[in-house]
Amino acid sequence: MTQPRKGKLELMTQTRRPSTPKTAIARLFLASRPQSLVAAVAPVLVALASAWRDLKESGGEFLIIPAICCLAFAIFAQIATNFINDYADYRSGVDLDEPNGPIRALIEGWITPRCALISGLASLGVASLFGLVTVFYGGWLILVVGLVSCVACVGYSYGPKPLSYIGLGDVAVVAFFGVTPVVFTYYLQTGTISWQMALVGLAVGFVCDNILVANNYRDMEHDLEYGKRTLIAVLGERFGRYFYLFNGLAAIVALCVVFSLRPEVSILLACVTVIIYGALHLIAWRRLVAFHNSPELTRVYEMSARNLLVFALLTACVVL
Repeated sequence: MTQPRKGKLELMTQTRRPSTPKTAIARLFLASRPQSLVAAVAPVLVALASAWRDLKESGGEFLIIPAICCLAFAIFAQIATNFINDYADYRSGVDLDEPNGPIRALIEGWITPRCALISGLASLGVASLFGLVTVFYGGWLILVVGLVSCVACVGYSYGPKPLSYIGLGDVAVVAFFGVTPVVFTYYLQTGTISWQMALVGLAVGFVCDNILVANNYRDMEHDLEYGKRTLIAVLGERFGRYFYLFNGLAAIVALCVVFSLRPEVSILLACVTVIIYGALHLIAWRRLVAFHNSPELTRVYEMSARNLLVFALLTACVVL
């Protein structure tokens, strides 16, 4: 890893000058990127809503403790990923002179690299504790899934071959922020692994991945310069535009298949879900296409996170 270049760090500090949070707790809280936690909550919310409906129909009991632990594991694992990602990118110099990127706590000097690393590992430890509780309900399979998820949290941006640096970031997002949390949160409640829930997980994962796609689209030229070979950095702007569009449309198709296989689903609510999310997705996509290498693309990132929240809430309402 190369050390950060102080000259560029000083230049960014002079030109951006964001207001510094007054307390250490506030600085640490903002450094955890709380706005990104929708990616952690969304898949668990959808899975719990589906499990609640199926257990209600079958006369089964909804388990509160595993539900809370799944949600807590997802949140703290996301926080750990954020801290470790910022630490790794800071050490490699990727974020230091990105003109259009969001505010980074390390670059602004709100926290030290050591603090970011310790915070990331501590968050991962807390996530692991909640995960261990679910082993009592799900057995060895949940233990394996939890261990793999923790490794992915670190390996996403840290190590000799970080997933986000070798074009596997999107695969990791769909797998660990879509399929895995949806399928295994549902499994902890019902004791079954459902291929329908895997489809739901894919849908959530595609929508969630658009947050990453928007980020990578904004940073593609800069990432390639620093050796961060995301799919968009390697395959180009045109690919990025249609990749974003594809993710949203693929999510709609997967969700429609699931809705069609569940006779209890309200057709009206299903149509409303598809129409509202589809419209929001196309609006975000049009904005992404309209801007190139511009600070405006940060707005697409924010819109993508909002779209994920809307998608998750609407889907949960449909399946309840």
